[in-house]
Amino acid sequence: MPSLDDATRDRLLFGGDYNPEQWPEETWQDDVRLMKDAGVNSVTLGVFSWSRLEPRPGARDFGWLDRVMDLLHGHGIGVVLATPTASPPPWMGARHPETLPRDETGRTVWWGSRQQFCPSSPTYRSYAAAITEGLARRYGTHPALTMWHINNEYCTHCWCDGTARHFRRWLRARHGTLDALNEAWGTAFWSQRYDTWDEIIPPRRAQYLRNPAHTLDFKRFTSDALLECYAAERDIVARHTPHIPVTTNFMPLWAGQDAWAWAGQEDVVSVDVYPDPKDPLGGQYNAMIGDMTRSQAGGGPWMVMEQAAGPVNWRGVNHPKPRGLNRLLSLQSVAHGADAVCYFQWRQSRQGAEKFHSGMVSHAGEHGRTFQEVKRIGAELVRLAGASGTRTTADVAVLHDWDSWWAGQQDGRLSTEVAYEDVVRAWHRALWEAHLATDFAHPGHDLTGYRMVVVPHLYLLTDTAIDNLVAYVRGGGTLVSGFLTGVADADDRVREGGMDARLRALFGIGTVHEWWPLDKGGTVGCDGFDGTLWSEELTADGGEVVAAYRGGELDGLPAVLRRGRAWYVSTLPVPWALRDLLARVAGEAGVRPVLDGLPAGVEAVRRAGLLFVLNHGREPVTVRVPGAYREVLTGTAVSGSLVLERYGVAVLRESGR
Repeated sequence: MPSLDDATRDRLLFGGDYNPEQWPEETWQDDVRLMKDAGVNSVTLGVFSWSRLEPRPGARDFGWLDRVMDLLHGHGIGVVLATPTASPPPWMGARHPETLPRDETGRTVWWGSRQQFCPSSPTYRSYAAAITEGLARRYGTHPALTMWHINNEYCTHCWCDGTARHFRRWLRARHGTLDALNEAWGTAFWSQRYDTWDEIIPPRRAQYLRNPAHTLDFKRFTSDALLECYAAERDIVARHTPHIPVTTNFMPLWAGQDAWAWAGQEDVVSVDVYPDPKDPLGGQYNAMIGDMTRSQAGGGPWMVMEQAAGPVNWRGVNHPKPRGLNRLLSLQSVAHGADAVCYFQWRQSRQGAEKFHSGMVSHAGEHGRTFQEVKRIGAELVRLAGASGTRTTADVAVLHDWDSWWAGQQDGRLSTEVAYEDVVRAWHRALWEAHLATDFAHPGHDLTGYRMVVVPHLYLLTDTAIDNLVAYVRGGGTLVSGFLTGVADADDRVREGGMDARLRALFGIGTVHEWWPLDKGGTVGCDGFDGTLWSEELTADGGEVVAAYRGGELDGLPAVLRRGRAWYVSTLPVPWALRDLLARVAGEAGVRPVLDGLPAGVEAVRRAGLLFVLNHGREPVTVRVPGAYREVLTGTAVSGSLVLERYGVAVLRESGR
């Protein structure tokens, strides 16, 4: 099976999306000159080129792509060749309106942007397969080809009649019989029982709250339908080039696809990550996405397929990156296991919807600050080539599951203030600020390699997952769970007692009387800290009360419980309190920080024999680093301490190694 190692070849990949079809051909020579100047060794071609490659049905125009492929190869630049199927040409929608997606109200989503395709459309799939076949046949033996990039940011949802037929087939495979489906969906409620398969439609706009189990299955189906599209194109290119790795780029922590399932179908896991330059915790967000993507890659190397060299163009206010921030986030990704640092895009567009989205070469050109910073990053990645293929390890795992996320989004939930992704980020932030190296894992994964596992908030847990957690603790692991966990089964059926009995016994919980969500911005007093977002009225049965609620309706009741190595936190503690709690539990579990005594805003990450020290603050800091090191990027000796400028990075190797 091919891997990222086959593309990197003992180096770190550096480059980005290259769209030469947007530029006059005389610009291409200047592009490769600047690429060589910046140390670019890889570009992604053809992501949005379908209408250029196939200007009308069945026609092919490969001549321009031939010349670009040859030009890049002649300058030693590898190509990640994309299938252009994320953006069908206008002729497809005009000739085949059944390929256009419909929204929940039945309205057509027209061409004029991108991703205007129904994943269930046989016509779309046929055209996508044909253009993929043509690309694979023509370029499969081209010496520039290093990797295949299928589609782009799969995210299209559709509720059309064709999707309804596909959904019914998927439901038959999942449930087998209508009786089983009616039982799983609880259709006795509100007279929703189905008598024939043809009565079932996608969860379209309804008069009031929709059936949450129906909606949950549709989200599962949509992820699987998109995965079918990916797999069909992957299989075509793999048939022609079994030695070339294949990827598609994820959007980070996105609710639309089960990335655990998708990652298992890829040779290389890649992600697009765009921290907000104005977010003081942008570095933590970037670390979280790196940890998650590395974990989806099985702990091995992964790709930053897209990031921004400067501003994006889709936030309300799009801020540029201050000097040094692009470098900081790029090297941080390498620290967290990335073997490729790439951007959208190479040259900033002068026309179209993303002309204000930055590029490696901005509108200011080669003398602009953006390109000069890109050149520095490219040169430093050459010095870090030895990191290629190495792994970053962790003793702590954060559990994350798309099924639980989807189920928790249902219309009739207890609090719209609870956003799953924000709760996951809050727990990761606590671990990050405690300087604890962290992986992500699915609740069904083998957890025995971790000293400590945290569950920020998994409303839905299967029986298999619950048994896995219980076995993990009985086997000597330490488990810390957040609120509203283990409430529902795989069909979103609330478990008897409001929480699975196995988990209640594990945590030493007696009765869960009521859930008490908090108003926006509200807090609840606890012993020594405040809780936010949520609280619960529960009693202990064998569990030690570590902290109780103080004041109000829950006064004196458990806020934090433990039973041996199993902890339950029934609120979301304020950031410092959650950090201190997890640091305490980690210490008891034998998990040590990467580096002790780090100043606020400084991160330390070990990758193989390298120690990355990163200053996410806007002021210089002095960092104590016991021992003697050689700084890899500058070659200078470091002993005892070092000074990091704002957004500064040092990469240390122990002297003598």
